[in-house]
Parts: sequence; structure tokens; C-alpha cells
Amino acid sequence: MEFIQQILNSSIFSWVVLPILIFMARICDVSLGTLRIIFISRGKKLLASLLGFFEVSIWLLAISQIMQNLDNFICFLAYAGGYAMGNYVGILLEEKLAIGTLIVRIFLIDNETSMKKELSEAGFGVTCIDAHGMNGDVKIIYTVIKRKSLDKAIKIIEKCQSNAFYSIEDAKSVKQGIFPSEKRPIFYPFQAIREKHYTKHGR
Repeated sequence: MEFIQQILNSSIFSWVVLPILIFMARICDVSLGTLRIIFISRGKKLLASLLGFFEVSIWLLAISQIMQNLDNFICFLAYAGGYAMGNYVGILLEEKLAIGTLIVRIFLIDNETSMKKELSEAGFGVTCIDAHGMNGDVKIIYTVIKRKSLDKAIKIIEKCQSNAFYSIEDAKSVKQGIFPSEKRPIFYPFQAIREKHYTKHGR
């Protein structure tokens, strides 16, 4: 115990180890906070609440150390730096997770048949409607996609028509729909049950 107490009271711990710990704690809690806000906007209440619990717990640990070391300006810098880095890391994590669904609208003047065919063959659900724009008649193609499939959809759109005008927005919730099938691991748990479910619903 005396050895541990000596370490905690040492200048190396106060000016090096403690600021690093505060910096890392701030990265964790702000990253969780960023994800929590994103999950709230997507209606994932349970997951957002769980992240909020861990976020506040880590924040309390960090702020308690700051209050105990008010004369240590390095801790203040670590606290602020961790906050800035936490926002960046949180956004990166959300992009990697790619949770949620998107609505893609594609506005076409030319023939839309090839794009509809390419999107359908890739597994995307496609709805096409007639519309009238400032420069005449247009076709609008709607498709609802998983966020992780966005790059794939954009490649198809730009392949079929490089100058196509399209817009993308978040969908808070989606029921049913047609989405590209995802690759599954060789040893996938409950595979038979899931395949039966897909067959039943025509997926």
C-alpha cells in the first residue's frame, strides 16, 4: 500500500500519467456521447440509454480528478484535448458502424431503365415515379438502403449516369423493404431458422 501511495503522490504520476488517463477518459466519454446523440436521432432508445450510463460514469471519474488537481494545468489541457479528440473518434466510430437506413432520390432526364435494372439486380428496392421539373419532364427513382450499402449504390448511380442528380437523407425508421443480402459467416448461428424466415417473407 505504501508503494502504491508513493506512486500516486509522485510528480511523474501527477504531471504525466494522470493527464494521459484524463485524456483517454474524455475520449471515451465524448465518443460515447456522440454515438448516443446519433442513436437518439435514429430512435434507438435502449442503446442510447445504455451508452448514456457509461458516458456519465466515465465523465464523473474524469471530472473528479480535475477537481482534485486544480493546480495542475496539464490536466486541464488533457481534459480539453480529450473532448476535442472524442468528437472526432465518435464520428469515425459511427461511420464504421454505419447504423441506420437512408433514402436516396435520383432525378433523371434520360431513360431510367438501365439504372432501375442495375439497382434491382444489386438487390435494392426501386420505385420510379413521373415528375415535372423546371426544364421539363423527369423521372424520380426512390430507393431505401442500409447505410453500409451507400457506396455500392452511389457507384451504380454514377456508373449508369455520371451527371445524375441525387439526394440522400436519413430515414428515422423503416418497416419491411428490399435490401441486398449480406454475406454470412460459414458457421452462422441459427442459420436454418433465419433462412426459413427469409423464405416465408419472400426475401
